[in-house]
Amino acid sequence: MRVLLVHPSPLMYSELYLRLEPLGLERVAAALLHSGHDVRMLDLQIFSHRDYFRELNSFKPQAVGFSLNYLANVPEVVDLAKATRQLAPQCFIFVGGHSGSFIASDLLEHAQGAIDCIVRGEGEGISQQLIEAVSSGGDISRLPGVVTPNGSGGPPRFVEDLDSFMPARHLARRRNKYFIGELDPCASIEFTRGCPWDCSFCSAWTFYGRSYRKSTPQAAAEDMASIKEPNVFIVDDVAFIHPEHGFAIGHELEKRNIKKRYYLETRSDVLCRNEEVFAYWRRLGLEYMFLGLEAIDEEGLKAHRKRSSTGVNAKALEIARRIGVTVAINLIADPDWDERRFEVVRQWALSIPEIVHLTVATPYPGTETWFTESRKLTTRDYRLFDIQHAVLPTRLPLHRFYEELVKTQSVINRKHMGLGIIKDVAFLVAKLALQGQTNFAKMLWKFNKVYNPKRQYGDHFKELKYQMRLPEHSGVRPKADALYIHPPKVARAETPAPVGAR
Repeated sequence: MRVLLVHPSPLMYSELYLRLEPLGLERVAAALLHSGHDVRMLDLQIFSHRDYFRELNSFKPQAVGFSLNYLANVPEVVDLAKATRQLAPQCFIFVGGHSGSFIASDLLEHAQGAIDCIVRGEGEGISQQLIEAVSSGGDISRLPGVVTPNGSGGPPRFVEDLDSFMPARHLARRRNKYFIGELDPCASIEFTRGCPWDCSFCSAWTFYGRSYRKSTPQAAAEDMASIKEPNVFIVDDVAFIHPEHGFAIGHELEKRNIKKRYYLETRSDVLCRNEEVFAYWRRLGLEYMFLGLEAIDEEGLKAHRKRSSTGVNAKALEIARRIGVTVAINLIADPDWDERRFEVVRQWALSIPEIVHLTVATPYPGTETWFTESRKLTTRDYRLFDIQHAVLPTRLPLHRFYEELVKTQSVINRKHMGLGIIKDVAFLVAKLALQGQTNFAKMLWKFNKVYNPKRQYGDHFKELKYQMRLPEHSGVRPKADALYIHPPKVARAETPAPVGAR
């Protein structure tokens, strides 16, 4: 079959700081190519809706699959599905991805027949069975993880071997458009999948059933060798939980003489426990590390159930400075913050050398806070669920909350991305420009256009077309079993003990 896989448009945050290749979609594409299908991929982070409809007309796909990893893209995907149904009535239309997995029945209802099914969970394995069933006229409603208007095939199944389908990177057109910060251009790679922690605001652990699976070092190195870009973002939810795995991959890279610059994400306690592996990767080319501190006080850490402490966070920053890795920190802005709290955060952010980002506390479907906080929601507009808008009641008047939020982000931005930095990075900007890479240079000037309190406030008053449905038992902390997309295996990975507990 001719299959077109589509990634939706960028969100507000990625308009400025990053644009990542759709790695999950590339893995699904690889699985379908392996089964002999004719597959194309279109990334609307780079291309336009007009390009999509041109592709629809020229390629004439028999199946179109939309990736829906982010809740804010729901209206776009549903509208594109409806338009596709009108233009190609016989085309099979399906949706998968992280967020789509948690709201399957809602998506089918919004689509009013335009979407044939939702694929919940990991897509590589089941996508092959799905397209085979469609091409042969089989009953797709019996497939595990597949939800149709006529029924569901039950829980999805794990991909047992992460090495089965390496990403079909060649299908991603205009790869020079992918970047993260000054790593321009930048590819993405996956060494592990899942997270064994259970932070209350996060849905990574509920999606993967608190599992943690690893690729083999040999396969990881082979995948890295296929990457042409000089920069690579390691997309693991928590990098190097098992240091021996990180060392093994590094040794394979050294054998192949692979040299890249790397960006990764991890936790403070993992960095403290496994300093040696991060120091080793610094020698391999690790430049940047993202740490989700989330809060600067013990009360905030406890509220998010980070299972860490301010002492561990401080130690992690010291380690990163010592080994020479630049750290980007995330803090979660609580809607309850007032002017004084924003000022405290600004002063703290200015007192440290690290890059600080702010995201707004947002209860997402699939998280524990979706159940405990959703009855307080002030909006159910999917578009505002992008961690840049306040969807819970704010202590300050909403417009003042955004003014303080943008003021704080602006102060931090001037520290790292203002005019003063141009002198320091002028050579880098010129070098990238000579190579045809302008993503980083454009980023330096776009802040005021992207982050604007009037824009964010005005977004709350746009016409509402699709509205989220609240959980049945809103306000009650659910049992973990009610949250999982992939049910946990009996022998799941245990959460490592806190630093100092061993």
